[in-house]
Amino acid sequence: MLFALLAGGACGVSDDERPLAQLPIEQRREAPDFNLEGLDGGTVRLSDLRGKTVVIDFWATWCLPCEFQVPVLNAFWDAHKEDEDIEVLGVSVDYAGSDVVAKWVDAKGVRYKVLLGGEDVARSFGATGFPTLYMVGPDGSVESQHAGLIEAADLEAALRRQRGGGPG
Repeated sequence: MLFALLAGGACGVSDDERPLAQLPIEQRREAPDFNLEGLDGGTVRLSDLRGKTVVIDFWATWCLPCEFQVPVLNAFWDAHKEDEDIEVLGVSVDYAGSDVVAKWVDAKGVRYKVLLGGEDVARSFGATGFPTLYMVGPDGSVESQHAGLIEAADLEAALRRQRGGGPG
């Protein structure tokens, strides 16, 4: 069972996985807005981040592949945290509460902002398993999506494409 989860790279992802690639214009849609509490005590409303590229990773403490996503997102955040036009959000789908999530975040060394969501928020985006990552453009539209583990090079290439820098 563990091998199957690791081989698949995600918890409960369906067969419609696609690489983090720019979605065709006709498939883009406005990202569902949310207002979620962060582990830092503040709240984040997605619509307040218009003008920025927002990377949203939906994950869970009970999802083993999700922990392998953390180093990639930490590296991406570290490379771009000085860029005022980029935000990285990890949205926990756990219902166990902030204490459980905070312990996991601390143990895994997460450095980007973590929000307390739920599966309903992830499903509003169209997530079918975890981890699932979305890149929301400055105009608020979902420009890219990826189910399962992501490679750092794919994430950087998607950012370059989103910024008009070509195929990456």
